[in-house]
Amino acid sequence: MRAFSEAYLRRTRAGMWADSRDALADLELASREHILDVGCGSGELTRVLAEESSGTVIGCDADRSLLEYTRGSIDDVPGASSKQSVPVVQGDATRLPFASDSVDLVTCQALLINLPDPVTAVEEFARVSSDLVAAIEPDNGAVTIDSTVPQEATLEHRARKAYLDGVETDVTLGVGARDVFETAGLDVVSTHRYDHDRTISPPYDEHALTVARRKATGAGLADDRATMLQSDLTGAEYDDLRSEWRAMGRDVIEAMQDGQYERTETVPFYVTVGRVQS
Repeated sequence: MRAFSEAYLRRTRAGMWADSRDALADLELASREHILDVGCGSGELTRVLAEESSGTVIGCDADRSLLEYTRGSIDDVPGASSKQSVPVVQGDATRLPFASDSVDLVTCQALLINLPDPVTAVEEFARVSSDLVAAIEPDNGAVTIDSTVPQEATLEHRARKAYLDGVETDVTLGVGARDVFETAGLDVVSTHRYDHDRTISPPYDEHALTVARRKATGAGLADDRATMLQSDLTGAEYDDLRSEWRAMGRDVIEAMQDGQYERTETVPFYVTVGRVQS
């Protein structure tokens, strides 16, 4: 599966669920006794689960180095001092180290899109859960950009399409997670959309400045070149795109110097909830 650093996970999920948790209503978190968060990463969803449920929340990830971040994020939850620190377990999503029916809710966030066989993972979630399984997955093909630099949205769309076409897993799976659940034998309870907005506006923090500099140098596209060339994009087309990308980056920096740059990236997530068949 594809792997990501703690810094990347925290950055891309910052602020998620801060505005509303209505899309999580069908998880019935208040009534859960044991929740397993698979692919917990740096613990952003795990923290929400701990805030919304009085039951035991367990984090599970294949990357051992990420699990301490999950534990730390729960320790920061208001009132967490009255609870035990969240248990964390290293484990593969397709071979979970848990007994059948050992929890009453299994969750994951942005995990299935990175797995070569998401159905097998959901089948394993259903084995472990005695009741519900929930997947919170994005449709990365439907991401939108609103920017004060006119050409940024168009160039981001071109670059994103080439990159996603070069990735081997289904990074648009969120909108079709219902099909995965049904194939895995779950009864789908509901699907709700939640839009996660990531914004850049003045005053600009160091991360925003770093992103702008990487656009102006083309460093970001250079990192993704091999993946992008796995799509239909030719080497010459990539070079042309990178040249336009760098010019756009210079426009972004100029707009930032004038305090006039604003950008909103909207990532649609789909919360799909399924019930284990008795």
